[in-house]
Amino acid sequence: MDKLMFRPIHSQNVVSKQANPVHLTNKVQNGFSKHLQTALENNSKLIVSKHAEQRMNQRGIEITSDRWHQIENKMHEAKKLGVNESLVLLKDAALVVSAKNNTVITAMDRQEAGTQIFTNINGTIILD
Repeated sequence: MDKLMFRPIHSQNVVSKQANPVHLTNKVQNGFSKHLQTALENNSKLIVSKHAEQRMNQRGIEITSDRWHQIENKMHEAKKLGVNESLVLLKDAALVVSAKNNTVITAMDRQEAGTQIFTNINGTIILD
């Protein structure tokens, strides 16, 4: 068999050494920082879908702002653990929440939840 020979190819540098530095102004950095901060803040807030809002109104489900804050915190923890879809059980209600999208998908009272079969759920949060 023929022997393979290695011959390096020598070429000219493609990048010139006189590159112009990029200067960012504080205005651009602040704009990006503000946008990033807003995105991070909105990422932790739960969104109630139109469907879930209708179900909550139909079933008379009211959740206090403190309780929403607890749910948001628990959903954030669940998301860190790899939960995508979660069943959140409260004293008077049950919510199906997408941790991936931070969205409440549907809501029902606790009694009605006792007769349901929940599928595609990979986490449960119980807040009594």
